Amino acid sequence: MNFIRKIIKSRNLKDEAFLHELRKLLGFKPNDLYYYKKAFIHRSNKQIEKSTGLPLNYERLEFLGDAMLSAIIASYLFKVVPSGDEGYLTQMRSKIVSRDHLNELGQDLNLLHFVKSTISKSKFGINIHGNVFEALVGAIYVDKGYRFCESFIYEKVIEPYVDIDQLEGKITSYKSLVIEWCQKQKIDFNFDIYEDSGNDSVKHFSVKLSFDDLVVAKGRATSKKKAEEIASKRAYFAYQKEISNTQ
Repeated sequence: MNFIRKIIKSRNLKDEAFLHELRKLLGFKPNDLYYYKKAFIHRSNKQIEKSTGLPLNYERLEFLGDAMLSAIIASYLFKVVPSGDEGYLTQMRSKIVSRDHLNELGQDLNLLHFVKSTISKSKFGINIHGNVFEALVGAIYVDKGYRFCESFIYEKVIEPYVDIDQLEGKITSYKSLVIEWCQKQKIDFNFDIYEDSGNDSVKHFSVKLSFDDLVVAKGRATSKKKAEEIASKRAYFAYQKEISNTQ
């Protein structure tokens, strides 16, 4: 066992408090606190694990958790929607594990409370909530195995949030919907993106969405993709009647 792992596995009063909160959150007792501590270490931490030579943060667990979440949701949909074809099941899974939904889950569980970082949490983007949720799922899988991971996802994701009928009508990408409508209607569209940080400490981007050279909506966010989606959502509601009539 390397030096860093010894440090992260050491138990003190803070660890006991962490374990107590973790058990309430998970609904079971963890076997190895190491993985759960690691699941909440932000990438701003610069330590390197001697055993792997990799940074000591949650990103590898996040990758694993993303895969486990996707697999368990896919299995659930396969069972409960026997008539769904591949396209339908893929679309429904995407709605359940969308970034917005995962961020909502992370916020509802107050996972940011556990995050250890060398920078102010006020500087985090919104996606930190979903990233940490996925890392926690990865930690559960490594520590307790598939059965516990599946039970956690059923309790925290499927039972409280998944309603098949509601999800069928949920729009996951306003940008894709708007682009598809423009193409059908032979409307020239353009996303004009430019950096717009203003007085913010975090870089922002602004987008102007135009139909036939007419600006119809604007969006601003910490990423180009998010800004485009915001502008597209505003355009969708501005042209909702026209778009709905062509669906």
